[in-house]
Amino acid sequence: MTYDVTVIGSGPGGYVAAIRAAQLGLKTAIIEKDKTLGGTCLNVGCIPSKALLDSSEHYYNAKSHFTEHGIDLKNLKVNMPQMIQRKADVVKQTCDGIEFLMKKNKIDVLWGWGKFKDKNTLIITNETGETQEITSKKIIIATGSRPTPLPGVEIDQKRIITSTEALEITEVPKSMIVIGAGVISSELGSVYARLGTEVTMIEYLDSMIPMMDKTMGKELQKSMRKLGMKFFFNHKVTSVVNKGKKVEVVAEDKKGEKTTFEAEYCLVAIGRRAYTDKLGLENIGLATDKQGRIDVNKHLETSVEGVYAIGDVIKGAMLAHKAEEEGVFVAETIAGQKPHINYLLIPGVVYTWPEVASVGHTEEELKASGKAYKVGSFPFRALGRARASMDTDGLVKVLADKETDEILGVHIIGARAADMIAQAVTAMEYRASAEDVARMSHAHPTYMEAVKEACLAATENRALHI
Repeated sequence: MTYDVTVIGSGPGGYVAAIRAAQLGLKTAIIEKDKTLGGTCLNVGCIPSKALLDSSEHYYNAKSHFTEHGIDLKNLKVNMPQMIQRKADVVKQTCDGIEFLMKKNKIDVLWGWGKFKDKNTLIITNETGETQEITSKKIIIATGSRPTPLPGVEIDQKRIITSTEALEITEVPKSMIVIGAGVISSELGSVYARLGTEVTMIEYLDSMIPMMDKTMGKELQKSMRKLGMKFFFNHKVTSVVNKGKKVEVVAEDKKGEKTTFEAEYCLVAIGRRAYTDKLGLENIGLATDKQGRIDVNKHLETSVEGVYAIGDVIKGAMLAHKAEEEGVFVAETIAGQKPHINYLLIPGVVYTWPEVASVGHTEEELKASGKAYKVGSFPFRALGRARASMDTDGLVKVLADKETDEILGVHIIGARAADMIAQAVTAMEYRASAEDVARMSHAHPTYMEAVKEACLAATENRALHI
């Protein structure tokens, strides 16, 4: 078979690239090594974790807040097998939806492991060892990422686990150690803390979600403490040992003093690395860096003409929506169009509760660059809508140019922050000033009023409700 475009990997970046290529009239195929489409995001990442996050939040609210709302419950308990089954059903529905989209757009799905024979030829080996060979004018590498291993620690998938295994536990653990305090560890740690697990988080750096604006990490930690989570920052894990029914973790602080922790499970979630193994990159003269990533030019084309790479296998934030934008970008580039991506305006989200969402520059980045800026912030507790829903944790922080008032960054922690950040992206895409947003009418009572008020605060300290 000969194709115009072949995509290796069917995660959000890959399947979106294939759809856009097909829409543009290109004969398209997609290669997937697993039994279902959707990649990490749909199968063992974004979608299943959000399903458990929502389920655990429902339980936590029922246990902690329903009485105050005037709702009395008896015999409340967690049915963990049903929670996991619902998660699996959500995953299946979503993955089935991707298969439907492949058929709708007449994209050939080729099951197996894709490997380069040369820059226009791929050998695909299925699970039974059978092979087929295809040729393609253009090839897009979209093979995603996998959990980063912790040196010296063996993941046994029983007591010492990654995020994949953490999505399949069918009993609520009494205790869990989480190594890392980034996005994945924060989300899954909060899932189990809500269900009653004693969660201890150990982080090498000095805060939660350390790559985001520091205010967000401080506020998130305040909220997570209310779930009973314990934190040990500036600690380096030196050993993790499965002791049978428990795990023993040893970590040392900056002074070299060691602390021993014990729990039923240890979740290792220190990040992810590019998954570019066994693609036969050496057969076409492509090398990777220490993180397994592939270098690309401004068109996302590798050093090999006609071979492109997107998503987690190239530099940049490891986000599903970033990969989708890149998939569309490459498909349109191949078709002769001139698309663009503004990487600064790709938002980042943490789906804890409260949620955290950010776009643009952090305050730390602006300070480091010497940029003159001003800050406006507004707490959720001052919102009527937040008090009505009992979601008063969090704030909106707006960073604006001190001279021009152009919005440089927006950082939100609070209820529905993941949805709220879209207004900030839109405003910044059109280079709006803080005053522009402040003068727009925002419905009352809503969470979005906090964005308006934060922009007012950045504009001559004009917030109205605090």
